[in-house]
Amino acid sequence: MIILGLNVYHADSSACIVIDGKLVAAFEEERFTRVKHWAGFPAKSIDRCLEEAGITIDDVQHCAINRQPKANFIKKSLFTLSHPSLFDLINDRLKNVSNINNIRALISQTFNSQKDFRAQFHSVEHHIAHLASTFFVSPFNRAAVVSLDGFGDFVSTMWGIGRGNKLDIKDRIFFPHSLGHFYLALTQYLGFSKYGDEYKVMGLSAYGKPEFMDSMRKIVRTNKTGFELALDFFVHHSEGADMNWNDGEPKVGALFSQKLEDLLGPARRDGQDIDKRHRDIAASLQKRYEEVLFHVLNLVYDKTKSQYLTLAGGCAMNSVANGKIFKQTPFRDVYIQPAAGDAGGAVGAAYYVWNQLLGEPRAFVLDKPYLGSAFSKEEIREQLSVNSEQLKKENCTVEQIEDEEKLCHVTAQHIAEGKVVGWFQGRMEWGPRALGNRSIICDPRRTDMKDILNIKIKKRESFRPFAPSILLESTSEYFDTSYPVPFMLKVYNIRPEKREIIPAVTHVDGTGRLQTVSRENNFLYWMLIHEFQKITGVPVLLNTSFNENEPIVFRPEEALNCFIRTKMDVLVMGNYIVSRD
Repeated sequence: MIILGLNVYHADSSACIVIDGKLVAAFEEERFTRVKHWAGFPAKSIDRCLEEAGITIDDVQHCAINRQPKANFIKKSLFTLSHPSLFDLINDRLKNVSNINNIRALISQTFNSQKDFRAQFHSVEHHIAHLASTFFVSPFNRAAVVSLDGFGDFVSTMWGIGRGNKLDIKDRIFFPHSLGHFYLALTQYLGFSKYGDEYKVMGLSAYGKPEFMDSMRKIVRTNKTGFELALDFFVHHSEGADMNWNDGEPKVGALFSQKLEDLLGPARRDGQDIDKRHRDIAASLQKRYEEVLFHVLNLVYDKTKSQYLTLAGGCAMNSVANGKIFKQTPFRDVYIQPAAGDAGGAVGAAYYVWNQLLGEPRAFVLDKPYLGSAFSKEEIREQLSVNSEQLKKENCTVEQIEDEEKLCHVTAQHIAEGKVVGWFQGRMEWGPRALGNRSIICDPRRTDMKDILNIKIKKRESFRPFAPSILLESTSEYFDTSYPVPFMLKVYNIRPEKREIIPAVTHVDGTGRLQTVSRENNFLYWMLIHEFQKITGVPVLLNTSFNENEPIVFRPEEALNCFIRTKMDVLVMGNYIVSRD
């Protein structure tokens, strides 16, 4: 049984293939288009999924999409009738729905022009797909299931109970109330206007103090069913906000009203210096977000009495809040899949069909994020040959090392010498985090390494932290937890006595967004960290995504191009080491 899962005409467009209940491949279209969060029809992702699975489009029996335009129809209709001023905005949404309804024809046209695509189609409500994306691939047989984001199919929040191969939906929070829109509106207010910039505010929040909590509690209020927005501070329900999901970079217009500026002061403009007020507003935003999130999670716990939680939706990417779930709620185990945002909806739609609709038993756990493509020695060698003249101009030498242990030892020596190393190995990661296969690796012991990275490659805001990858067995030695964090989706406190040892990955508040690395899940990356530990005594590496203000590199040619145009010192691709003199 072959199922194609899709997230189409929405941010982070993606595709996956599930065969007999196993997730065989998953891709985000941005890796091919080289446009961050690309929105549209993920043709290249579909094509690559088919290639990885060794099948053709004609072999697909079911196609699942993480949108259901007919969902919550009465709620949508009543809102539309009561807001005639939003006709133009509603018309744009209908065009998006038309694109969704045209997917069968588009697949036929793109992949098989000789005959129609005959797979059975399934439209899965947005948040049900989110819930399926985390519960059906989790290690839990029973768990509370929660999804929070901006909006999808007129809903911002959904929760219920997962049991075996069934989801039992208990409640929803409908448009226009959204915790995701609360965070996005304040992100825009703080001058970060690009789609997906919320993570910048999360990093900035550690530099401020929550001096604006009274104001934040006016903007979003908790209640017995969850929360509600004070809508006077927003415009998405009254004037609407321009949105673009069609074959390019996603865009969302301003969501906040003049009343928000009356409350908090003038909004920061793009490029304006960040002052104390901005930092304090960011800290207040993060704290209020956490208060509301934990209020929702505690309500869910009271209703389900489950110690196990699976979390999804864009809000599940807030790693600072995720790291506090055990302290702020009774939940004792949490699963969040690596692409918890909209890209993950492709996986959720596919598994909703496999488990819930087809009634198949669960037999797969997503414990490794390496679901993309790998590249052979021959493919890497070819790219090195094609770029040989350019590498000579850059005074680069190329060395081939067949033995993996020696490869890791030589690479670890480069890192220990303070060099910036591009690490390109195995199958590409699924989700927005580089987790040891498409990573830039550095020495976390250097106090200047953050500045070096930003000067040489990243050129990003100084308040954004870099992440530590740590051997799983050493986690409790450096952090106040031993809990595994394989997907880099939780922030924990670094032990005070270790902060001076790894300053490059210690945030200003003494925390780190860690990735735990085990022998079982990524042996080569584990061995690299282990070799670094043998040289330095420290079982930690600085890990950041292999890119330069672009999507993470996918192919060897993109890794080489990034290496050549930046001031990276070393590139390790497969068993080749390229060193710049």
